[in-house]
This record gives sequence, structure tokens and C-alpha cells, in this order.
Amino acid sequence: MEEQLRQNIGKYVTLSDSEWQLFYAAFQSKTYAKKAFLFREGEICSHKYFLVEGLVRAFFIGAKSHEKITYFAIENWWFSNLESYVHQTPSNISVQALEKTQVLRIPKRELELLLIRIPKLERLFRLLSENMLIALLRKKEVFDPVSADQNYFQFVAALPEFAQRVPQYMIASYLEMTPEYLSEIRKKGPPSIS
Repeated sequence: MEEQLRQNIGKYVTLSDSEWQLFYAAFQSKTYAKKAFLFREGEICSHKYFLVEGLVRAFFIGAKSHEKITYFAIENWWFSNLESYVHQTPSNISVQALEKTQVLRIPKRELELLLIRIPKLERLFRLLSENMLIALLRKKEVFDPVSADQNYFQFVAALPEFAQRVPQYMIASYLEMTPEYLSEIRKKGPPSIS
């Protein structure tokens, strides 16, 4: 677990052994059972999370009480509800484990102190935030201009193992289609390339 986090962070910044010990000591290891909530809509998100093992989804309840999935996270991904975390306001999403999930989480208060003591961490979390924003923009750029069937097959092609771990109705929600329509798309198969 410690080595997994250290390797992930090493992609962005290099910490000395003493900086690493100080940083890692601020994390809490927590395991969530399948279907357990890491935090719920209306609660304040007071941690940043590093996913060690498992799978989570972020969602909110939209019109007609339908769940709208905004993102998934798998091993070695960072996540939180950025708006709730930064402003310490109630979250507009819930985050739920889809499998038994283990995370390392760092409380906002601890991280704020560490950002002052270890300035390299500012760069780390800036780069992580930039990557998260790029992923959101890429989703919009890739999925918006193409048809729903292309969206689904692009998603599966890009993340085949992930697509096997997530129930189809949740993929439908993430791609903003009904489960019935996704079922029709899957029966037809991938669109032919002309």
C-alpha cells in the first residue's frame, strides 16, 4: 500500500525520505464493503482519496429520481468532490464502493499543513487536479459528438477490464442513456466503419 502510493506520487514529484515519511503519516487506511458509502450527498467531503484496491462510483439523484453517474475510480486513481472539499460545503454527489474497496485518505486539515511544510506537494496536487480536469474535458470531447453506440464501444475499447467490473446499467447512466437502449446497442454490436 505504501509503495503503491509512493510510486503513484513519484510520477509527479520526488520526495526525500523525511518528506515522504511526514506525508505518508498523514494518511488513514480505510476499507469499505461493497455498496458502502465513502460519503453521501449533503455531507462535507473532507478528504482526498487514493484508491488502493477496488472500484467506486460518484453519482447524484437527478430528475425523476434517476441516478446520474458522474465518474468511476479504480486502482491508483485519486478522487474526491473537489467543490465540497475546497469550500467545505455539502457535497452534491455521493461516492459508493462497487466492490470491497481500500483507500488511503488524507484529511483536508492535515494536507493544508503539509502543503506549507513540503512545497513540492502543491505541484503534486496541481498536476493531479489538471489531470482530473483533462479527463472530464476529454469525456465531453469524445462522447458528445458521436452517436450513443459509438460512445459505448469507445468506452469498452478504452477500458475493457473496467467495463467488465461495472454493471451495464451503471455504464448506461455514465454515458447518459437508458439501460434498455444500452441493451439494444450491445445486441446490434459495434458499428461498422465506413
